[in-house]
Amino acid sequence: MPILRKSLTVGGRELTLETGRMAKQAGGAVFCTYGDTNVLVAATSTKEPREGIDFFPLTVDYEEKMYAAGKIPGGFTRREGKATDNAILASRLIDRPIRPLFPKGYRNDVHIVATVLSLDQDNQPNVLAMVGASAALHISSIPFLGPIGAVQVGLVDGKFVINPNMEQSEKSDLHLIVAGTKDAVMMVEAGANEIPEDVILDAIMEGHEVIKTIVDFIEEFRAEALEMELAKEKIMPTLLNIPEEIMSAVEEFAHDELLDAVRIKDKHTRDEASDAVKAKTMEHFAEIFPEQEKDISDAFDKLKKNIVRRLITVDKIRPDGREMNEVRPLSCEVDILSRVHGSALFTRGQTQILSSVTLGSSSDEQMLDGLEMESKKRYIHQYNFPPYSVGECKPMRGPGRREIGHGALAGRALEPMIPSEEEFPYTIRVVSEAIESNGSTSMGSVCGSTMALMAAGVPIIRPVSGVAMGLIREGDEFTVLTDLQGLEDALGDMDFKVAGTTKGVTAIQMDIKIAGINKAILKQALEQAHEGRMFILDTMLKAIPEPRKELSPYAPRFEIMHINPEKIKDVIGPGGKVIKKIVEDTGVKIDIDDDGKVVIMSADAKAAEEAIRTIKEITKEVEVGEIYTGKVVRIMDFGAFVQLLPGKDGLVHISQLAKERVKKVEDVVKIGDEITVKVMEIDKQGRINLSRKVLLKDEEKTQENKTEE
Repeated sequence: MPILRKSLTVGGRELTLETGRMAKQAGGAVFCTYGDTNVLVAATSTKEPREGIDFFPLTVDYEEKMYAAGKIPGGFTRREGKATDNAILASRLIDRPIRPLFPKGYRNDVHIVATVLSLDQDNQPNVLAMVGASAALHISSIPFLGPIGAVQVGLVDGKFVINPNMEQSEKSDLHLIVAGTKDAVMMVEAGANEIPEDVILDAIMEGHEVIKTIVDFIEEFRAEALEMELAKEKIMPTLLNIPEEIMSAVEEFAHDELLDAVRIKDKHTRDEASDAVKAKTMEHFAEIFPEQEKDISDAFDKLKKNIVRRLITVDKIRPDGREMNEVRPLSCEVDILSRVHGSALFTRGQTQILSSVTLGSSSDEQMLDGLEMESKKRYIHQYNFPPYSVGECKPMRGPGRREIGHGALAGRALEPMIPSEEEFPYTIRVVSEAIESNGSTSMGSVCGSTMALMAAGVPIIRPVSGVAMGLIREGDEFTVLTDLQGLEDALGDMDFKVAGTTKGVTAIQMDIKIAGINKAILKQALEQAHEGRMFILDTMLKAIPEPRKELSPYAPRFEIMHINPEKIKDVIGPGGKVIKKIVEDTGVKIDIDDDGKVVIMSADAKAAEEAIRTIKEITKEVEVGEIYTGKVVRIMDFGAFVQLLPGKDGLVHISQLAKERVKKVEDVVKIGDEITVKVMEIDKQGRINLSRKVLLKDEEKTQENKTEE
C-alpha cells in the first residue's frame, strides 16, 4: 500500500499528516506529527443508522498513553485506567466543533479515537488531535461537512502567538483554542488574565486566519489521498426526515395551543403545558398515522423549536418575557452553611448554585497522574449536577464529562484571581452544587464560587462574574440573547459563556449548532456579555463587597517556620516516629518541604504553639557554654549520658559528676534522674562533653559571696 505524507508550516513548526501506513481497517486514519508530538486519530462509522434514537450518536475518545511522556502509570496494575480530566476535556474539544457538521437526521454511530503516542511538551497534542480528527473524517466515507482547522492562540508581550511553546505559554496572558471551517468560527475555549473583549475578538480572528490555511491543507490532503486510493468517496447516508404531510398536519393541529404553552414564564408550568399539548397531539394522530408515532413526536418537537425561534427573531419575544439583553432576577447570599469555611448561594431565575470553600494544607493538593508536566494542583474546582436540579429521578454515578467540563470552565475563570501560595499558603477546594437548573449553571458556579471565596477570607485579586449568551440565526438575521435559559439553549444556535472581572475576560467557552458564526456575531455577543457580567457583579458585591479579613473560626490556621534541611530527618524520626508523636500529642497537621519549610495547621492556636515548641527543641543546635536540664538515659562505668534535646545526648564523665571523687556513677545519678549540666566541648566527631561539677562549684561560689555580703 502507498503512503501519503504531507506537511504544512503552522506557527513556525511543521505539521505533518500521514495516511496509508497505520490503522488501515478504520474508516479513516491519520498519523499526525507536530514537533515531536505524535497523535494517531481513527474515525469509524456503522453502516446502518441506529434505530429508536432522536440524536446523532457521536463518541469521541482521547487516549493518553503514559509511555508518550516517558512515564509508567501509577496504581497496582501499572497500566492506563479511566480517562483523566485532561483527556475528557480534550475529548470535548474534539467533539464540539465537528458535531454540528454532520447532516441533520444522520443516525449512524460515529466513533473517533485520538491516541497520544509521543509527547513533546512544546507541542500540545489536544489541538493536533482536533486537526487529525477533521482529516480522518474527511478522507473517510463518513458524510462529514468539514473539514475544520484548530489552533491555539497566546498573547506574549502584547503580540499574538500561534501554538505557543511551553516557555511562551508560561509568559502568555491568553490561552485560547479556536476551531472553525474556512468560512466561520465553530468553537472557542479560552482562559485569560483579564484580557479586554476587543483583544479577545482580535485573537479569535487571528486564529481563524491560520485555520483557513489548515482547512485548505486538509482539502489538498484528501484530494491526493483519493488519487492514491487512500481516501474513500462519501456515502449518501440514510437521513431520518419527518414526512411533509405529518409535519403540516401537526402544525395545523397544535400550533396555537403550543404557542400559548411556550409563552408561560415559569419553566415547570411551561413544560407541563407543553407536555399536555403533545399528549393531546399524539392521541389525535394515533389513528390517522398509525405506526408513525416517532414521526409525530419529532414533528411536534420541530414545531416547538420553530415557534420559539420565530418568537425571538421576528416578534422579539423571549419565552419568559424578558428583553433580549435582560438578566433574570438575581439573589445573592453568603454564609448559608454553618460549619464550612465559606459558602454562598447564587440564584438567577430558576438556576441556583450552592458553592462551598474548604481550606487545606499543601498535602491536600490534588495529585495529577497524566501526560502534563504539572504534577500537583493547589486550586481545585469541582461541579456537581444532581438529577433533582431539573426535577428528574436518575441513579447518581461519578462525575460525567459534563460535570468535569463545567468544573474546569468555572475553575479556569477564577484561577487567575487566586492569590499566590506565598500570600495565602492554603490548598483551596471549591465545590459548586447545581441544585436548580434552567440554563448556564457553569456561569452561576463562577458567581457563587466568587462569593464563597470572599466569604471564606480568601484574598482574591478581584471578583469574577459570568453570563451565558445565546443566538438565534435565520439567514443573515440574528438575535443575541443575554442570560441564556434552558429552552433557548436547547432550541437555539449558540451557547457562548463569558466570565471575567471589571478589567477583562478570564474565561470563554463557545459552542454552536450551526455551520459557524462570523465576526459581527462574536463582537455583539462579547459586548452584550460585558454588560450582563457587570450587572450581575453589582448584585454580587451588594451581598459581600470584598474578601473578609478573617478566616472562619472552623478553618485551620497556618504557622510557618523554617528549619535546617539537615534537621528534617530528626523531626520526622525513624519510620516517621517523631512526627507522628507530635501529631498525636497536639492534634495538628504538619507538612515539611525539602527546603526546610515547616507548615503547621490547626484550628487550635495553643496546639500549634506546642507543636512549634517541640520542633524547635528537636532542631535546636547544642552550643558550647549553654546550660541544660536533661534526663539521664544511659549509665556506663565511665559516666552518664544525658538527653539535652530530643535525639541529642551528651556525656558527663565520672570525673565531672561531683566536686568530690566519685567511685561509682550510680552513687550520684540513676537512669531517669533529671540533672543540670553545662556543655563544655563538642569535638570534631560531634560528641558532646558535659559537666555537672562546674555548676556545683559555681553554685558554691555564689553562696560564699552571699555569706560575705
